Amino acid sequence: MVLLWKLISLLPFMSCSTEEETLHGPVFIQEPYDITYSMGSANPEILLNCTAQGYPLPYYRWKQNGRDIDLTMSYHYRLVGGSLAINNPHKKQDIGTYQCLATNSLGTILSRKAKLQFAYLENFEMKTRSTVSVREGQGVVLLCGPPPHYGGLSYTWIFNNTTLHVQEDTRRFVSQETGNLYIAKVEPSDVGNYTCLVTNSRAERSARGPPTPLTLRTDGVMGEYEPKIEVRFPETTYAQKGSSVRLECFALGNPVPSISWKRSDGNSLTNKTEHNKTKGVLEIPDVQQEDEGSYECTAGNIRGRNIARGQLVVYALPEWDKKIQNAFLSLNDSLVWECKAKGKPSPSYSWLKNGQPLMSEERIQIANGTLIIPLLNMSDSGLYQCVAENKYDAIYANAELRVIAAAPDFSKNPVKKVSVAQVGGEVTIGCKPSASPRAVINWRKGSEVLHQSKRVILLQDGSLRLSNITKADAGLYTCIATNQFGVARNSGSLIVKERTVIIIPPSNMDATVGESIVLPCQVSHDPSVEVVFTWSFNGSRIDFNGGKDHFEKIGRESTGDLMIRNIQLHHSGKYVCMVQTTLDSQSAAVDIIVRGPPGPPEDVEVEHISSTTAVLSWKSGIDNNSPVQIYSVQTRTAFSVGWQAVATVPEVINGRTHKATVVDLSPWVEYEFRVVASNSVGMGEPSRPSALLKTKAAVPVVAPTNVSGGGGSRSELVITWEPVPEELQNGEGFGYILMFRPLGSTTWTKAVVASVEASKYVYRNESITPLSPFEVKVGVYNNEGEGTLSPISIVYSGEDEPQIAPAGASALSVSAAEVEVSWQPMAWSRHTGRVLGYEVLYWSDDPKESTAGKVRVSGNVTAKNVTGLKANTVYFATVRAYNTAGTGPSSPPVNVTTKKSPPSQPPANIAWKLTNSKICLNWEHVKTMENESEVLGYKILYRQNRHSKTHVLETNNTSAELLVPFEEDYLIEIRTVSDGGDGSSSEEIRIPKLSSLSSGAIKLSQRVNHILAPGILLLSSVSYPLLLDD
Repeated sequence: MVLLWKLISLLPFMSCSTEEETLHGPVFIQEPYDITYSMGSANPEILLNCTAQGYPLPYYRWKQNGRDIDLTMSYHYRLVGGSLAINNPHKKQDIGTYQCLATNSLGTILSRKAKLQFAYLENFEMKTRSTVSVREGQGVVLLCGPPPHYGGLSYTWIFNNTTLHVQEDTRRFVSQETGNLYIAKVEPSDVGNYTCLVTNSRAERSARGPPTPLTLRTDGVMGEYEPKIEVRFPETTYAQKGSSVRLECFALGNPVPSISWKRSDGNSLTNKTEHNKTKGVLEIPDVQQEDEGSYECTAGNIRGRNIARGQLVVYALPEWDKKIQNAFLSLNDSLVWECKAKGKPSPSYSWLKNGQPLMSEERIQIANGTLIIPLLNMSDSGLYQCVAENKYDAIYANAELRVIAAAPDFSKNPVKKVSVAQVGGEVTIGCKPSASPRAVINWRKGSEVLHQSKRVILLQDGSLRLSNITKADAGLYTCIATNQFGVARNSGSLIVKERTVIIIPPSNMDATVGESIVLPCQVSHDPSVEVVFTWSFNGSRIDFNGGKDHFEKIGRESTGDLMIRNIQLHHSGKYVCMVQTTLDSQSAAVDIIVRGPPGPPEDVEVEHISSTTAVLSWKSGIDNNSPVQIYSVQTRTAFSVGWQAVATVPEVINGRTHKATVVDLSPWVEYEFRVVASNSVGMGEPSRPSALLKTKAAVPVVAPTNVSGGGGSRSELVITWEPVPEELQNGEGFGYILMFRPLGSTTWTKAVVASVEASKYVYRNESITPLSPFEVKVGVYNNEGEGTLSPISIVYSGEDEPQIAPAGASALSVSAAEVEVSWQPMAWSRHTGRVLGYEVLYWSDDPKESTAGKVRVSGNVTAKNVTGLKANTVYFATVRAYNTAGTGPSSPPVNVTTKKSPPSQPPANIAWKLTNSKICLNWEHVKTMENESEVLGYKILYRQNRHSKTHVLETNNTSAELLVPFEEDYLIEIRTVSDGGDGSSSEEIRIPKLSSLSSGAIKLSQRVNHILAPGILLLSSVSYPLLLDD
């Protein structure tokens, strides 16, 4: 009992420690591992690592071969932290197994076992080795006989002081297991001295043995013999999972045997298996359980074969599947710890407490990896270790058991100060003090002791549950906790509030796509309680801030209505309004059905097709909550603009019909069909198009249009028409039939044009009189037969060119760039040739100018102006008549000289004066050059600013007056007039409107001098006298 009260007195100290200083037993963060020390090492010290965390800080001890090490032998052992340093290690004294122990006030833990080995390699005995003498062709084994050593050896052989490379050689083999050199078939070149060289990488040393001479016997050559396996892998090879394995196999024989490997247990070698070049070694890297089994090496030559077999057994070090965890339990509680490990062979389990073996006894039950203490007392506290061990290794799992004894204490987990409940609801007031052993709990309301009833339930964990709460349940509740070490009390208040009730819930509703609806959700609740509304759609909460454009929550405080704007089909489903307060929650669910136009019909197929009809069938698509009422059919061809509605039988296809005949189709045209469904909401999306199918051929029924013709040469009848479009040709082999006869004749001439694209036919016959009328009709045909003919049209045969020239041709100069050519009208007859118009040809004799041209006039016109000519130049002109056959003879040429060029200089020194609505203009007379036409007068062009209409005033003087209303600025320019045409214009003059000057009588004058530099105006004088009325 003294130990119990010591621990109780320690508890206040434990509770006062900071987080950084929480009491806990040692935990290894570094443990010792196996070390092989080279006896030839220059380092005079070995360090076995050991570091642990714990509070209080742990101290360390070490065991060697199960015995405590006396660390007072400071010259040989010393502690570096918790690690053990061995100075000047000795093989006999220091070899063995080491363990580190870490201890603090809470207990001791034992580290994993670490083996310390000493690597060394002694020298060969240098006795002279006997000569080995063999026949040529015989096999031989040269023994290495390595000296005493510890640590793995590697072997090489030296032949006559040269390293022997046998890895590329199928005839020789050095075993890394025995060190021996094997020569399958001796050749004369093998004669010499052989020396074995061994290397111990751990001991960092090599040793060379004495040479072994090899000679050839002189009593003949060895004959052929079957293989004899000299290097065999063991019958059983043990390999750790994850390691690499080498299996050796080599045979003597003549000829040299070949080596092959396989698994003799029926399994195949894996891809990772590697053979060396001689196939004398089978390497298996990263050994796994599936590599375990029987392996077979076969040595063969022409004389026979020999086989070696062996088992590969894979073992696995122990690994934890389940570790024990720290346990902090109350006095008299029970402890059950279980640890599990895997390995091969399966590990066995043992237990340690504070570094000492733990055995089953009256109070403690140990079975395999399970430790049970049914009734804990204070002496059970400590550090426990579960050890899982097989023949290859041992692993440790550590945990702390702390048995606690304490009076009840509410400091860490007090009763909730204020609990809130609703009328008719229930509330649980927790009471979970810390206590060891567990406290007995009683409750009071005020001074009244509470007893179990239908409404008052005392729970197993000490909590108090009140149900069907009324206002009278409000008050102060006290939890009283008692164990053998003391009593503690803690209180909290209960406040009772009104329930939350949904008074206007949403109701089931039908909606149409595109509508906006509101789902109501209104509640009554306690005024002191805040209400939060949330909505879910098909089980997912609606995020009103997440960019969901369709959803909007409307209302305040007691209202949380949901508006769905522009509702869509995918909004059909279950909506739940959830009302949440700090005390309770309510919900109301509704189903919304959204009706929309039907989805596209499916599987549209053409069951039968003729020349003008097609039988279609289809399947219903999604009706989108509104039954299909009508189906309609649409078609598309290469000749249509998009999809077109077509006539069907029945004419109106009701929603229960899934088959119809499309009529009035064009023969020999490729059609696609689609079906569109409609319901009370509207027309839906069309179906996918059917496969492209062509209607059957038929006799064409549409005749060519615009049948006409005429023209052509003499003795020709030219007939033209507008070709029939491809979609109306109704079949292959399409062409045209022409029927024609002279007007008044009863006999038709028939012609066939086989070209689909033809639009013209020329009939030639010397007996045809020029310009004779013919009755013409054009029809169509294809491979199915002849079709319709067009109505009769009158077409005239070809004619002759005009036979006579126009008379009375003359020419008159109009300006510097224009002349007028005139002639007398021609009377014509069928014999002289019809006249449709006249053609004027003109040219000049100027060798520098190759000006020549022609212009035409149609009808009975007898004059034509020719423009664009060169000034002051002689031109010649002639006239001839034309018709559809061509042009007739030309009239005798006439000549005319164009007038001189108009003056090039514009009017200069323009002065203007503005008085009220009158503009007075003055300018200098323009003098012309010798090659220019004389000035006959002047044109004044004026217009209002921002107006396009220009007014013209002509005068023979060098001055003019303009009477104009001045509501806007005026723009004025002046140009010369001559026989050669109008000359150059002056610069544009802007006259400001009167309102921009003054409200009184105004005189404003300005002189503009035209300077020779183009585009520049100089204001010679400007005055703005104001004449104000009295």
